[in-house]
Amino acid sequence: MKSLPRTPSPPHGTTGRTDLGRRLAAHREALGLSREELGRHCGADGKYIAYLEEHAASPATGTLVRIAHALGVTVDDLTGANAHRSRGRATAHRDTTLLTLAVAECRRLLGTHGVGRIAVFGAEGPSLVPVNYTVAGHHIAFRTRAGSAVARAAGTDAAFEIDHIDDVTAGGWSVQAVGRLEAVTDAEEIRHLSATARSRPWAGADRTHWMRLVPSSLTGRRVVHG
Repeated sequence: MKSLPRTPSPPHGTTGRTDLGRRLAAHREALGLSREELGRHCGADGKYIAYLEEHAASPATGTLVRIAHALGVTVDDLTGANAHRSRGRATAHRDTTLLTLAVAECRRLLGTHGVGRIAVFGAEGPSLVPVNYTVAGHHIAFRTRAGSAVARAAGTDAAFEIDHIDDVTAGGWSVQAVGRLEAVTDAEEIRHLSATARSRPWAGADRTHWMRLVPSSLTGRRVVHG
């Protein structure tokens, strides 16, 4: 892996956290990574990550790409370029290849996100619902409303998907888990999940019914160029 630049000495007038620094810190902290851990993932040292978070800086595109990859986000996510833009409208590259991801990489990418989509099929037909989730061992756990279409699908096969789109590179990736959907009923397990979840469900209300997907398959693909 190509090493990122060493920590530069901040020139006059460049101190102070910028939007890039705030986004970088927020994504890193959401994953529970220290600056040193993120540095190891992307070939930098912790001091350089600290510099990017705390000072106005203009890192090279290659540097941003490697940091974004380690965080499981896009360059646009770090720079804020996609804040007011619909994704997926970049022009496709001619040298595109669809790469199948190894299971280990799929598991790593699952740990970089906090929102995914659960797909179930019930008496009313198919439902596709975004949920805040957490990875619990090899399971994918999330909260929903008791009595919801997803809750009623306990005991059936379901699919879970996350993805990321990068308009800078006209690329992206997706990961899909397929398996049995179960209600979590053990009180100790519920307490553990509630204590370790990254966030409460963004949709609010009474979404306190824990469920988990037990994957029988985990697959992923990435768009690459060259």
